[in-house]
Amino acid sequence: MTNSPSIVPSETELRQWESLILDEEENVDVVLMQAFQAGADQELEACCELLPGLTSYLRKERRPKSLGLKEQALKELAWVDKNLKVDFFGHCDAIHTIRRALEQLDG
Repeated sequence: MTNSPSIVPSETELRQWESLILDEEENVDVVLMQAFQAGADQELEACCELLPGLTSYLRKERRPKSLGLKEQALKELAWVDKNLKVDFFGHCDAIHTIRRALEQLDG
């Protein structure tokens, strides 16, 4: 990566995005989002080069991994367990059964 203060897409990226828009293969909004993301990725890489001691922190904070379906379900289940007001015994059994089933799933 150069030490240039501007973020410039490669000639290949420009031609690819131009082709997608002109050939109407892709919605213009989708192409603009791809271009925006590419610029943000270049900026992140430039920051990582300038601050090598913070590379893993920067990538973790600026490009967090999204939760998988299992993790999302467990998170939502924890919220239900904390906030849902139902009969204690039935609620407790159901929550624990669902949690155990989710925890046994791969991924």
